[in-house]
Amino acid sequence: MLFPLNSYIESPGTADDLKSYVSVNNKRDKQSGSFMITSVYLQRARPATYLWALANPHASIEKEDDITGGVSDATYEKVQNFYMKSAINESIATAYKAAGQEYTKKYLGIYVLQITKNSKFKHDIKVGDTVTKVNGHHFDTATGYQKYIGKQKVGTKVTVTYLHNGKEKTSTQPLIKLTTTRSGIGIVLTDNVKVTTKIPVDVEPGQLGGPSGGLMFSLQIYEQLTGQNLRHGQKIAGTGTINPDGSVGEIGGIDKKVIAAKKSGAKIFFAPYVKPTKALLKYEEQHKTNYQLAKATAKKYAPNMKVVPVKTFDDAIKYLQNN
Repeated sequence: MLFPLNSYIESPGTADDLKSYVSVNNKRDKQSGSFMITSVYLQRARPATYLWALANPHASIEKEDDITGGVSDATYEKVQNFYMKSAINESIATAYKAAGQEYTKKYLGIYVLQITKNSKFKHDIKVGDTVTKVNGHHFDTATGYQKYIGKQKVGTKVTVTYLHNGKEKTSTQPLIKLTTTRSGIGIVLTDNVKVTTKIPVDVEPGQLGGPSGGLMFSLQIYEQLTGQNLRHGQKIAGTGTINPDGSVGEIGGIDKKVIAAKKSGAKIFFAPYVKPTKALLKYEEQHKTNYQLAKATAKKYAPNMKVVPVKTFDDAIKYLQNN
């Protein structure tokens, strides 16, 4: 009953007060209420827990490859830490920009999160490396790299400069076909960005990983920077990535995060909003957008909690200021 299976179980995690995670100007937030970061608890399935998950309406059984992408548990954890590091940096930049406070943002390159099986670079570049140049060109966004590489023909040899354990290395290999119209290196990536601020800020995510805490980190940092009382004593939970332009991106497991927020007493839950279309819903979790799934879950299990749709960081700030 305890033998590990080739699947994972997702269930509601926690909703943690960000006061204990964030300090601005070497001070903690002492105002009433809380911004809460929500999480999903992930565990490898075993026969006993598999049966438990089948009977639990808030748990789901997921294929191993859908969770880890086929990498080892250690590599998966490393990838989640990279995602979190990137999310924290974007959160700091977003909050400082909105508060009109001084900050600088330096784009270091691309974190390598996964190498595709057909990539010609798979024997050289490893998960955790940072790609800094392609054919000697450094770009200030991941999109810059993608556009440059996408203009090259499949089979064209390119030289990739990357950092491995702090040492600069290069590898020259042919590009592979990613889609019917694009060529590429064959890596899954996230931005490696360094943000420095005049007013010191420290964010310690603890055991949390992944990019989905971006919005809530931004709100916590912003309130401490501005001194505004945005919460008015309320427990406010939520989820969503934060992008460089301040937009809020969708995440996985939002139904479980709603349950975690409800258990922690949250009265408001921020959910990423995208316009539902037939093409989009085909690929969405349970064929619902984040907002649709969060609202349906709250209606059934947390009727006293208001789910608020947000497209951007500014949407969340305006809601808090006006309500």
